[in-house]
Amino acid sequence: MTNEMNILPLITKTKELAALCERLASSEFVCVDTEFMRENTYYPLLCLIQIGNDKEAAAIDPLADGIDLQPLLDLLCENEDVLKVFHAGGQDVEIIYNLTGKTPHPIFDTQIAMMAVSQSEQIGYANLVESWLGKVIDKGARFTDWSRRPLTDRQIEYAIGDVTYLAKIFPKLLEKLMKTGRGMWLNAEMDKLADPSNYANDIHEAWHRIRAPGRNPAVLGRLKALAAWRESEAQDKDIPRGRIIRDETLADIASHPPKKQEELAKVRGLSNAWKENDIGKRLMRVLRDAEPLAEEEMPEKPKRGAPLGKEGALVADLLKLLLKIRAREIDVASRLLTKSDELEALAAGVRKLSVLEGWRYEVFGKDALDLVEGKLAFAVERGRLKMTHIDDVANGAAQVHAVLDEAAEAEAAE
Repeated sequence: MTNEMNILPLITKTKELAALCERLASSEFVCVDTEFMRENTYYPLLCLIQIGNDKEAAAIDPLADGIDLQPLLDLLCENEDVLKVFHAGGQDVEIIYNLTGKTPHPIFDTQIAMMAVSQSEQIGYANLVESWLGKVIDKGARFTDWSRRPLTDRQIEYAIGDVTYLAKIFPKLLEKLMKTGRGMWLNAEMDKLADPSNYANDIHEAWHRIRAPGRNPAVLGRLKALAAWRESEAQDKDIPRGRIIRDETLADIASHPPKKQEELAKVRGLSNAWKENDIGKRLMRVLRDAEPLAEEEMPEKPKRGAPLGKEGALVADLLKLLLKIRAREIDVASRLLTKSDELEALAAGVRKLSVLEGWRYEVFGKDALDLVEGKLAFAVERGRLKMTHIDDVANGAAQVHAVLDEAAEAEAAE
Protein backbone atom coordinates (compact mmCIF):
# COMPACT_ATOMS: atom_id res chain seq x y z
CA MET A 1 0.00 0.00 0.00
CA THR A 2 1.33 3.44 -0.84
CA ASN A 3 1.73 5.94 1.97
CA GLU A 4 0.27 8.78 -0.05
CA MET A 5 -3.40 8.61 -0.96
CA ASN A 6 -4.93 10.76 -3.65
CA ILE A 7 -7.91 12.69 -2.23
CA LEU A 8 -10.20 13.89 -5.00
CA PRO A 9 -12.27 17.09 -4.89
CA LEU A 10 -15.93 16.72 -3.94
CA ILE A 11 -17.67 14.85 -6.77
CA THR A 12 -20.84 16.57 -8.00
CA LYS A 13 -21.03 15.37 -11.62
CA THR A 14 -22.09 12.00 -13.04
CA LYS A 15 -19.12 11.92 -15.43
CA GLU A 16 -16.62 12.34 -12.58
CA LEU A 17 -18.42 9.68 -10.54
CA ALA A 18 -18.45 7.20 -13.43
CA ALA A 19 -14.71 7.67 -14.00
CA LEU A 20 -13.99 7.08 -10.30
CA CYS A 21 -16.14 3.96 -10.18
CA GLU A 22 -14.47 2.57 -13.29
CA ARG A 23 -11.07 2.87 -11.60
CA LEU A 24 -12.32 1.42 -8.32
CA ALA A 25 -13.87 -1.54 -10.13
CA SER A 26 -10.39 -3.02 -10.55
CA SER A 27 -9.67 -2.86 -6.79
CA GLU A 28 -9.64 -5.83 -4.46
CA PHE A 29 -11.64 -3.78 -1.96
CA VAL A 30 -13.30 -0.41 -1.48
CA CYS A 31 -14.12 1.25 1.82
CA VAL A 32 -17.53 2.89 2.04
CA ASP A 33 -19.26 5.24 4.45
CA THR A 34 -22.26 7.58 4.30
CA GLU A 35 -23.47 10.69 6.04
CA PHE A 36 -27.21 11.11 6.39
CA MET A 37 -29.99 12.82 8.30
CA ARG A 38 -33.02 10.93 9.60
CA GLU A 39 -34.45 13.29 12.21
CA ASN A 40 -37.12 14.83 9.98
CA THR A 41 -37.84 12.24 7.30
CA TYR A 42 -39.30 8.73 7.12
CA TYR A 43 -36.39 7.34 5.15
CA PRO A 44 -32.84 8.53 5.95
CA LEU A 45 -31.85 11.47 3.76
CA LEU A 46 -28.55 10.55 2.08
CA CYS A 47 -26.29 13.61 2.19
CA LEU A 48 -22.80 12.37 1.40
CA ILE A 49 -21.07 9.15 0.27
CA GLN A 50 -17.41 8.46 0.88
CA ILE A 51 -15.56 5.73 -1.00
CA GLY A 52 -11.94 4.81 -1.55
CA ASN A 53 -9.30 2.10 -1.82
CA ASP A 54 -5.62 2.12 -0.85
CA LYS A 55 -4.77 4.61 -3.61
CA GLU A 56 -7.53 7.20 -3.83
CA ALA A 57 -10.64 8.37 -2.04
CA ALA A 58 -13.45 10.80 -2.69
CA ALA A 59 -16.64 12.20 -1.25
CA ILE A 60 -19.71 12.20 -3.50
CA ASP A 61 -22.55 14.71 -3.16
CA PRO A 62 -25.82 12.86 -3.81
CA LEU A 63 -27.72 16.15 -3.41
CA ALA A 64 -25.85 17.79 -6.30
CA ASP A 65 -28.15 18.93 -9.09
CA GLY A 66 -28.43 16.33 -11.85
CA ILE A 67 -25.99 13.75 -10.46
CA ASP A 68 -26.83 10.10 -11.24
CA LEU A 69 -25.60 7.64 -8.61
CA GLN A 70 -26.08 4.57 -10.82
CA PRO A 71 -22.34 3.99 -11.51
CA LEU A 72 -21.73 3.88 -7.75
CA LEU A 73 -24.74 1.69 -7.03
CA ASP A 74 -23.64 -0.75 -9.74
CA LEU A 75 -20.19 -0.96 -8.18
CA LEU A 76 -21.62 -1.63 -4.74
CA CYS A 77 -24.44 -4.03 -5.59
CA GLU A 78 -23.55 -5.64 -8.93
CA ASN A 79 -19.76 -6.03 -8.90
CA GLU A 80 -19.02 -9.29 -7.06
CA ASP A 81 -15.24 -8.99 -7.58
CA VAL A 82 -14.78 -6.03 -5.25
CA LEU A 83 -15.10 -6.47 -1.48
CA LYS A 84 -17.06 -3.65 0.17
CA VAL A 85 -15.66 -2.68 3.55
CA PHE A 86 -17.72 -0.81 6.16
CA HIS A 87 -17.44 -0.02 9.83
CA ALA A 88 -20.70 -0.56 11.76
CA GLY A 89 -22.30 -0.58 8.33
CA GLY A 90 -25.89 -1.51 9.15
CA GLN A 91 -27.34 1.94 8.51
CA ASP A 92 -25.16 2.47 5.44
CA VAL A 93 -26.38 -0.82 3.98
CA GLU A 94 -29.97 0.16 4.79
CA ILE A 95 -29.60 3.37 2.80
CA ILE A 96 -28.18 1.52 -0.21
CA TYR A 97 -31.01 -1.01 0.03
CA ASN A 98 -33.58 1.80 0.07
CA LEU A 99 -32.07 3.14 -3.15
CA THR A 100 -31.73 -0.15 -5.01
CA GLY A 101 -33.68 -2.92 -3.28
CA LYS A 102 -30.30 -4.71 -3.04
CA THR A 103 -27.43 -4.81 -0.57
CA PRO A 104 -23.69 -4.50 -1.21
CA HIS A 105 -22.01 -7.87 -1.72
CA PRO A 106 -19.52 -9.27 -0.85
CA ILE A 107 -19.28 -7.30 2.36
CA PHE A 108 -16.91 -6.93 5.31
CA ASP A 109 -17.56 -5.00 8.51
CA THR A 110 -14.55 -4.05 10.65
CA GLN A 111 -16.66 -3.61 13.79
CA ILE A 112 -17.88 -7.19 13.47
CA ALA A 113 -14.38 -8.42 12.60
CA MET A 114 -12.94 -6.86 15.74
CA MET A 115 -15.08 -9.23 17.80
CA ALA A 116 -12.92 -12.12 16.52
CA VAL A 117 -9.59 -10.54 17.47
CA SER A 118 -10.47 -8.63 20.64
CA GLN A 119 -13.05 -8.51 23.42
CA SER A 120 -14.61 -5.39 21.87
CA GLU A 121 -18.26 -5.99 20.98
CA GLN A 122 -19.08 -2.60 19.45
CA ILE A 123 -15.85 -0.68 19.03
CA GLY A 124 -16.39 2.84 17.72
CA TYR A 125 -14.59 4.12 14.65
CA ALA A 126 -12.49 6.66 16.56
CA ASN A 127 -11.29 3.96 18.96
CA LEU A 128 -10.57 1.64 16.04
CA VAL A 129 -8.40 4.25 14.35
CA GLU A 130 -6.57 5.09 17.55
CA SER A 131 -5.88 1.46 18.43
CA TRP A 132 -4.63 0.44 14.97
CA LEU A 133 -3.05 3.66 13.66
CA GLY A 134 -2.37 5.68 16.81
CA LYS A 135 -4.26 8.67 15.38
CA VAL A 136 -6.88 10.73 17.22
CA ILE A 137 -9.85 11.77 15.10
CA ASP A 138 -11.20 15.30 15.43
CA LYS A 139 -14.86 14.78 16.35
CA GLY A 140 -15.84 18.41 15.85
CA ALA A 141 -17.83 17.74 12.67
CA ARG A 142 -19.51 14.61 13.97
CA PHE A 143 -22.90 16.17 14.69
CA THR A 144 -22.97 18.50 11.72
CA ASP A 145 -26.04 19.12 9.54
CA TRP A 146 -24.93 17.20 6.47
CA SER A 147 -27.90 18.38 4.42
CA ARG A 148 -26.81 22.04 4.40
CA ARG A 149 -24.95 23.33 1.38
CA PRO A 150 -22.26 24.28 0.69
CA LEU A 151 -20.25 21.76 2.71
CA THR A 152 -17.11 23.17 4.30
CA ASP A 153 -13.61 21.84 3.66
CA ARG A 154 -13.51 20.72 7.28
CA GLN A 155 -16.70 18.68 6.87
CA ILE A 156 -15.43 16.99 3.72
CA GLU A 157 -12.02 16.27 5.27
CA TYR A 158 -13.67 14.74 8.33
CA ALA A 159 -15.99 12.61 6.20
CA ILE A 160 -13.28 11.28 3.88
CA GLY A 161 -11.26 10.25 6.92
CA ASP A 162 -13.90 7.59 7.54
CA VAL A 163 -12.65 5.69 4.48
CA THR A 164 -8.99 6.71 4.21
CA TYR A 165 -8.19 5.39 7.68
CA LEU A 166 -10.33 2.33 7.07
CA ALA A 167 -8.37 1.56 3.91
CA LYS A 168 -5.21 1.38 6.04
CA ILE A 169 -6.76 -0.62 8.87
CA PHE A 170 -8.56 -3.25 6.80
CA PRO A 171 -5.46 -5.02 5.39
CA LYS A 172 -3.90 -5.13 8.87
CA LEU A 173 -7.07 -6.54 10.39
CA LEU A 174 -7.41 -9.07 7.57
CA GLU A 175 -3.83 -10.22 8.09
CA LYS A 176 -4.48 -10.77 11.79
CA LEU A 177 -7.62 -12.76 11.02
CA MET A 178 -5.66 -14.94 8.61
CA LYS A 179 -2.86 -15.53 11.13
CA THR A 180 -5.31 -16.52 13.87
CA GLY A 181 -7.44 -18.60 11.51
CA ARG A 182 -10.57 -16.84 12.72
CA GLY A 183 -11.81 -15.44 9.42
CA MET A 184 -14.29 -18.28 8.99
CA TRP A 185 -15.85 -17.35 12.33
CA LEU A 186 -17.23 -14.22 10.70
CA ASN A 187 -18.87 -15.67 7.60
CA ALA A 188 -22.34 -16.00 9.12
CA GLU A 189 -22.16 -12.55 10.71
CA MET A 190 -21.20 -10.89 7.42
CA ASP A 191 -23.92 -12.77 5.54
CA LYS A 192 -26.44 -11.58 8.11
CA LEU A 193 -25.36 -7.97 7.56
CA ALA A 194 -25.82 -8.36 3.80
CA ASP A 195 -29.16 -10.18 4.00
CA PRO A 196 -31.73 -7.99 2.18
CA SER A 197 -34.55 -9.31 4.36
CA ASN A 198 -33.11 -7.33 7.28
CA TYR A 199 -33.88 -4.09 5.45
CA ALA A 200 -37.16 -4.87 3.71
CA ASN A 201 -39.87 -2.56 5.00
CA ASP A 202 -43.11 -4.55 5.05
CA ILE A 203 -45.65 -2.33 6.81
CA HIS A 204 -47.64 -5.40 7.85
CA GLU A 205 -44.64 -6.59 9.87
CA ALA A 206 -44.08 -3.25 11.60
CA TRP A 207 -45.99 -4.32 14.72
CA HIS A 208 -43.15 -6.69 15.64
CA ARG A 209 -41.00 -3.66 16.52
CA ILE A 210 -43.46 -2.63 19.23
CA ARG A 211 -43.49 -4.25 22.64
CA ALA A 212 -46.54 -6.49 22.44
CA PRO A 213 -49.18 -5.89 25.15
CA GLY A 214 -49.87 -9.53 26.11
CA ARG A 215 -51.06 -12.33 23.82
CA ASN A 216 -54.70 -11.41 23.28
CA PRO A 217 -55.46 -11.98 19.54
CA ALA A 218 -57.89 -9.04 19.39
CA VAL A 219 -55.37 -6.67 20.97
CA LEU A 220 -52.53 -7.87 18.76
CA GLY A 221 -54.75 -7.65 15.69
CA ARG A 222 -55.46 -4.00 16.48
CA LEU A 223 -51.74 -3.41 17.12
CA LYS A 224 -50.82 -4.92 13.74
CA ALA A 225 -53.42 -2.81 11.93
CA LEU A 226 -52.45 0.39 13.76
CA ALA A 227 -48.73 -0.15 13.15
CA ALA A 228 -49.28 -0.68 9.41
CA TRP A 229 -51.51 2.40 9.27
CA ARG A 230 -48.88 4.50 11.05
CA GLU A 231 -46.21 3.40 8.55
CA SER A 232 -48.43 4.47 5.64
CA GLU A 233 -49.18 7.83 7.25
CA ALA A 234 -45.48 8.45 7.94
CA GLN A 235 -44.48 7.46 4.41
CA ASP A 236 -47.10 9.73 2.85
CA LYS A 237 -45.99 12.68 4.97
CA ASP A 238 -42.27 11.72 4.80
CA ILE A 239 -41.80 12.12 8.54
CA PRO A 240 -40.49 9.73 11.23
CA ARG A 241 -43.16 7.29 12.43
CA GLY A 242 -42.84 8.59 15.98
CA ARG A 243 -44.11 11.98 14.79
CA ILE A 244 -47.45 10.32 13.99
CA ILE A 245 -47.87 8.37 17.23
CA ARG A 246 -45.28 7.04 19.65
CA ASP A 247 -44.97 3.29 20.21
CA GLU A 248 -46.31 3.32 23.75
CA THR A 249 -49.36 5.33 22.69
CA LEU A 250 -50.05 2.91 19.84
CA ALA A 251 -49.83 -0.06 22.21
CA ASP A 252 -52.15 1.69 24.70
CA ILE A 253 -54.77 2.34 22.02
CA ALA A 254 -54.57 -1.30 20.90
CA SER A 255 -55.14 -2.46 24.47
CA HIS A 256 -57.84 0.07 25.35
CA PRO A 257 -59.46 1.16 22.07
CA PRO A 258 -61.69 4.24 22.29
CA LYS A 259 -65.27 3.70 21.15
CA LYS A 260 -65.69 7.21 19.73
CA GLN A 261 -63.27 9.65 18.12
CA GLU A 262 -63.98 12.19 20.86
CA GLU A 263 -62.26 9.85 23.33
CA LEU A 264 -58.94 10.20 21.48
CA ALA A 265 -58.46 13.52 23.26
CA LYS A 266 -58.17 11.57 26.52
CA VAL A 267 -55.42 9.28 25.23
CA ARG A 268 -52.06 10.09 26.70
CA GLY A 269 -49.68 11.16 23.92
CA LEU A 270 -52.37 12.57 21.60
CA SER A 271 -53.37 16.21 21.35
CA ASN A 272 -56.90 17.50 21.77
CA ALA A 273 -57.14 17.99 17.99
CA TRP A 274 -57.35 14.22 17.40
CA LYS A 275 -60.95 14.22 18.58
CA GLU A 276 -62.08 15.93 15.36
CA ASN A 277 -59.28 15.98 12.76
CA ASP A 278 -58.98 13.76 9.68
CA ILE A 279 -56.10 11.65 10.98
CA GLY A 280 -58.19 10.81 14.02
CA LYS A 281 -60.99 9.68 11.72
CA ARG A 282 -58.60 7.44 9.83
CA LEU A 283 -57.31 5.93 13.08
CA MET A 284 -60.85 5.12 14.24
CA ARG A 285 -61.57 3.50 10.88
CA VAL A 286 -58.51 1.27 11.31
CA LEU A 287 -59.68 0.24 14.78
CA ARG A 288 -63.14 -0.55 13.47
CA ASP A 289 -61.84 -2.74 10.64
CA ALA A 290 -59.07 -4.52 12.59
CA GLU A 291 -59.32 -8.33 12.70
CA PRO A 292 -57.98 -10.53 15.53
CA LEU A 293 -54.46 -11.77 14.87
CA ALA A 294 -54.40 -15.11 13.08
CA GLU A 295 -53.25 -18.11 15.10
CA GLU A 296 -50.20 -18.68 12.88
CA GLU A 297 -49.04 -15.10 13.53
CA MET A 298 -49.28 -15.29 17.31
CA PRO A 299 -45.92 -14.73 19.04
CA GLU A 300 -44.41 -17.62 20.94
CA LYS A 301 -45.02 -17.73 24.64
CA PRO A 302 -42.08 -16.12 26.43
CA LYS A 303 -39.80 -18.47 28.29
CA ARG A 304 -39.60 -17.03 31.78
CA GLY A 305 -36.96 -19.33 33.18
CA ALA A 306 -39.41 -21.83 34.67
CA PRO A 307 -37.77 -24.79 32.89
CA LEU A 308 -34.48 -23.86 34.55
CA GLY A 309 -35.52 -23.92 38.17
CA LYS A 310 -33.17 -22.75 40.92
CA GLU A 311 -30.44 -25.28 40.18
CA GLY A 312 -30.65 -24.64 36.45
CA ALA A 313 -30.34 -20.90 37.04
CA LEU A 314 -27.15 -21.52 39.00
CA VAL A 315 -25.78 -23.66 36.18
CA ALA A 316 -26.62 -20.87 33.71
CA ASP A 317 -24.69 -18.43 35.90
CA LEU A 318 -21.69 -20.78 35.87
CA LEU A 319 -21.91 -21.01 32.09
CA LYS A 320 -21.86 -17.21 31.86
CA LEU A 321 -18.79 -17.17 34.09
CA LEU A 322 -17.18 -19.79 31.86
CA LEU A 323 -17.98 -17.63 28.83
CA LYS A 324 -16.22 -14.63 30.39
CA ILE A 325 -13.16 -16.72 31.20
CA ARG A 326 -12.92 -18.24 27.73
CA ALA A 327 -13.47 -14.89 25.98
CA ARG A 328 -10.66 -13.39 28.04
CA GLU A 329 -8.34 -16.35 27.42
CA ILE A 330 -8.64 -16.29 23.64
CA ASP A 331 -9.25 -12.52 23.34
CA VAL A 332 -12.59 -12.61 21.57
CA ALA A 333 -15.91 -10.84 22.17
CA SER A 334 -18.17 -13.13 24.17
CA ARG A 335 -21.18 -12.19 22.00
CA LEU A 336 -19.48 -13.80 19.00
CA LEU A 337 -19.31 -17.12 20.85
CA THR A 338 -22.86 -17.23 22.20
CA LYS A 339 -25.55 -15.26 24.03
CA SER A 340 -27.23 -15.53 27.41
CA ASP A 341 -30.43 -17.12 26.10
CA GLU A 342 -28.43 -19.96 24.53
CA LEU A 343 -26.58 -20.58 27.79
CA GLU A 344 -29.87 -20.70 29.67
CA ALA A 345 -31.25 -23.15 27.12
CA LEU A 346 -28.13 -25.29 27.48
CA ALA A 347 -28.57 -25.30 31.26
CA ALA A 348 -32.21 -26.32 30.77
CA GLY A 349 -31.22 -29.37 28.74
CA VAL A 350 -31.53 -28.09 25.16
CA ARG A 351 -28.84 -29.52 22.92
CA LYS A 352 -29.75 -28.24 19.44
CA LEU A 353 -27.91 -24.92 19.70
CA SER A 354 -25.47 -23.01 17.51
CA VAL A 355 -22.95 -22.96 20.36
CA LEU A 356 -22.77 -26.77 20.07
CA GLU A 357 -21.99 -26.67 16.35
CA GLY A 358 -18.94 -25.97 14.19
CA TRP A 359 -16.15 -23.75 15.41
CA ARG A 360 -18.22 -22.49 18.36
CA TYR A 361 -18.34 -26.04 19.72
CA GLU A 362 -14.59 -26.46 19.39
CA VAL A 363 -13.77 -23.09 20.94
CA PHE A 364 -16.36 -22.93 23.71
CA GLY A 365 -19.33 -25.27 23.36
CA LYS A 366 -17.44 -28.46 24.26
CA ASP A 367 -16.30 -27.00 27.57
CA ALA A 368 -19.74 -25.57 28.22
CA LEU A 369 -21.27 -29.00 27.71
CA ASP A 370 -18.64 -30.56 29.97
CA LEU A 371 -19.52 -28.06 32.68
CA VAL A 372 -23.22 -28.92 32.46
CA GLU A 373 -22.40 -32.63 32.60
CA GLY A 374 -20.12 -32.25 35.62
CA LYS A 375 -16.85 -32.84 33.77
CA LEU A 376 -15.46 -29.32 34.24
CA ALA A 377 -14.71 -27.32 37.36
CA PHE A 378 -13.34 -23.92 38.25
CA ALA A 379 -10.03 -23.43 40.02
CA VAL A 380 -7.90 -20.51 41.16
CA GLU A 381 -4.28 -20.52 40.04
CA ARG A 382 -1.96 -17.65 40.99
CA GLY A 383 -4.91 -15.44 41.72
CA ARG A 384 -6.61 -16.08 38.38
CA LEU A 385 -9.77 -18.09 37.77
CA LYS A 386 -9.30 -20.95 35.31
CA MET A 387 -11.12 -24.04 34.07
CA THR A 388 -10.06 -27.53 35.06
CA HIS A 389 -11.32 -30.81 33.66
CA ILE A 390 -12.29 -33.29 36.34
CA ASP A 391 -10.52 -36.12 34.49
CA ASP A 392 -7.29 -34.11 34.48
CA VAL A 393 -7.59 -33.47 38.21
CA ALA A 394 -8.27 -37.16 38.86
CA ASN A 395 -5.34 -38.26 36.71
CA GLY A 396 -3.08 -35.74 38.39
CA ALA A 397 -4.12 -36.92 41.81
CA ALA A 398 -3.58 -40.55 40.81
CA GLN A 399 -0.08 -39.73 39.58
CA VAL A 400 0.73 -37.97 42.84
CA HIS A 401 -0.54 -40.95 44.88
CA ALA A 402 1.50 -43.32 42.72
CA VAL A 403 4.68 -41.31 43.33
CA LEU A 404 3.96 -41.18 47.06
CA ASP A 405 3.34 -44.93 47.16
CA GLU A 406 6.62 -45.63 45.35
CA ALA A 407 8.50 -43.37 47.74
CA ALA A 408 6.93 -45.12 50.73
CA GLU A 409 7.82 -48.55 49.36
CA ALA A 410 11.38 -47.45 48.73
CA GLU A 411 11.68 -46.06 52.24
CA ALA A 412 10.29 -49.28 53.72
CA ALA A 413 12.78 -51.36 51.72
CA GLU A 414 15.69 -49.43 53.18
